[in-house]
Amino acid sequence: MKIRKTMIEEKEYKIFLYENKKEYFFLAAVPELAWSGIVQYEDSLEDLKQNLLETLHSNFSQENVELLARRIYQWTREM
Repeated sequence: MKIRKTMIEEKEYKIFLYENKKEYFFLAAVPELAWSGIVQYEDSLEDLKQNLLETLHSNFSQENVELLARRIYQWTREM
């Protein structure tokens, strides 16, 4: 498991990333936002953005949700 930190709206968030190599997916979680989701290896950035927009129940603007999606996408591709 990897833990990454990011700043959004002047607040630091920890993003937990777990890779399941056997089943080809990542589990991403942001405890401060009470959000977690599965990111498949074949998912595109647009797929991840759409998933976050549909499942993230917070007061984040669409711009900040897209920023979070880009960062999670980038980190999962580095692993």
